[in-house]
Amino acid sequence: MKKLVALVRPHTLEPVKDALAQIGVKGMTVSECRGFGRSAGKAELYRGASYVVALIPKIKIEIVIPESLIEEAVQCIGAAARTGQIGDGKIFIETVRDSIRIRTGETGEDAL
Repeated sequence: MKKLVALVRPHTLEPVKDALAQIGVKGMTVSECRGFGRSAGKAELYRGASYVVALIPKIKIEIVIPESLIEEAVQCIGAAARTGQIGDGKIFIETVRDSIRIRTGETGEDAL
């Protein structure tokens, strides 16, 4: 099993969610977060004054899926979240040792 963490722009959440559902992803955790990457924020103009927005709003999507779905999930997220501009986001992949469904005690992929 693998854990996939994607940081994407807020307006791309619905297209990403729909794309993942089409390939059989059954659940996900979504969090609102803020951060910055290489651009270190962006300059904004408000009432004639320039200021720097240091932490950009992002959506963090976390899913745990069988290893066989990883490449397809990465492609789906990339296609749905890509705008071609700086700040589209990142995808991280981690190995998951085990999972346990609390209600039934199922383990491994059965718990997903």
